[in-house]
Amino acid sequence: MKNNLTESIITGALILIAILLLNPFHFWMPDMMVMGMLTCALVFFGIFASFILREKKVDERDDVHRALAGRNAFLAGTTILMFGIVVHGYTHSVDPWLVVALIVMILVKIITRIWSDKNL
Repeated sequence: MKNNLTESIITGALILIAILLLNPFHFWMPDMMVMGMLTCALVFFGIFASFILREKKVDERDDVHRALAGRNAFLAGTTILMFGIVVHGYTHSVDPWLVVALIVMILVKIITRIWSDKNL
């Protein structure tokens, strides 16, 4: 992502809404507000994803930076999911969404790697 104001605002808004959806202080969130926040989160995520999909590499260095960012994001995501699975495992109530998300991330990583090795 380029460092421009619009992308920074959208990214910040997406992070803020995600944190607010956690309801950290347990003092709000009637059903209608939750639905509105979920809609906003979905819209902001769509805009954020469009920024990532529109990225174009300028040179080899830019390509390396994008690969490094993707690798770090993958490792951070899978680490958090594994941590969630382990913590829930101790309470004997592993949330299936954690496992599904981890499996999908790993499969997409492997399939993309195989495809890019064959086609690029």
